[in-house]
Amino acid sequence: MQINWSGVFPAATTQFNADETVNIPATLAHLEVMLEAGINGLVMLGTVGENCSLSQEEKAEVLSATVKHVNGRVPVLTGVSEYTTTQAKEFARAAQRAGVDGLMVLPPMSYKADATEIVTHIRGVAAATDLPVMVYNNPACYGVDVSAEAVADLAQVPNIVAVKEASDDPRRLTDIANLVSDDFVLFCGVDDLALESIALGAHGWISGLVNAFPRENRLMWDLATSGNFEEARKVYRWYTPLLHLDTKPKLVQYIKLAVQECGYGSELCRNPRLNLAGEEREQVLKIIRTAIATRPNIQ
Repeated sequence: MQINWSGVFPAATTQFNADETVNIPATLAHLEVMLEAGINGLVMLGTVGENCSLSQEEKAEVLSATVKHVNGRVPVLTGVSEYTTTQAKEFARAAQRAGVDGLMVLPPMSYKADATEIVTHIRGVAAATDLPVMVYNNPACYGVDVSAEAVADLAQVPNIVAVKEASDDPRRLTDIANLVSDDFVLFCGVDDLALESIALGAHGWISGLVNAFPRENRLMWDLATSGNFEEARKVYRWYTPLLHLDTKPKLVQYIKLAVQECGYGSELCRNPRLNLAGEEREQVLKIIRTAIATRPNIQ
């Protein structure tokens, strides 16, 4: 299966009302800001999209509304982060009915599966539809590691076409590249390893902070992928204090607070996530506001 996924794909937020109901108009308005800034694709209902906090009906509503709004301008993927393989298959089929262009499949939530169980789970989800599948590896968050060898095994499945690699070790991209075909797509999944990953041949970047800084995100990507690493490093050094926020346990709250500070949406999350408070809030706001005050001049 040939796909053309490349470039910057936001792990998009899901916007909520004060009563924690899903705010579809605000979600779409935020997506439009990023689309106008030149993003190359969207990943809905990932970690930043609070997938596991939404009901199946809410997920279907978000995906259907997104597909309709985007109207083919960029690929729309959805995270698949369910507790069992059966549930993941059911959601994958529902996502296909909603019109998404691909799936980003996580290991099963909660249970710490071993290598054989992880591969079996992802193969099972891939077999549930004919959509292209991206494997998502994030051992820091999910407690299990999809090894380079496991990714290579999964790459033998015709519709498993990509990996979002977030193991916090950029060497893993090279290990995977050495085991798969040239058309297998490599995505960076750690914001503060983006420039390193581009240098190692990543085709794309699934980013969290792009939700708040889409134009700067695109600038760094374009500079680096055009070979202008000197200027890309300047942007990256400005951006890195923000990008570190993507690697923390409260990354969703941090990113949503940045989105709010930039005027693109609300910091509201669904419980058990709470708004930041006290010294922690002030520390994060200082990082965000310093970045806003010193952001690169984009012509």
